[in-house]
Amino acid sequence: MKFLSLEPFVPSGSNYEGSKQFFQELGFEIKWDAGDYAGFEKDGCKLILQKYDLKAFAENFMLSVRIENAEEFWKEVIEKKLPEKFGIRIGKPTKQPYGIEVNIIDIAGVCWHFVE
Repeated sequence: MKFLSLEPFVPSGSNYEGSKQFFQELGFEIKWDAGDYAGFEKDGCKLILQKYDLKAFAENFMLSVRIENAEEFWKEVIEKKLPEKFGIRIGKPTKQPYGIEVNIIDIAGVCWHFVE
């Protein structure tokens, strides 16, 4: 059996519409919207944003996304002022054993590892 894709359901936290806007600002496109959940895609990477607000779950949920250039990604997020617009947290590019990483804690509290 061949696996074709992996599309995690990501909690939105208490601000579902804000989370939708945040992912669009990151460059994701809404491919479909079913009201309480929506499918996003960017460069073949997919996620399903779910209107779900359980802080303990979100703060223990982590995702890793491979990117081409961590420094450029970090600069783009900062230039767009996404931390100020959405209240997210972002770390500077940091060398890890598995690559250069930029961490983002999104609106819900989910930790995203963007790794070069």
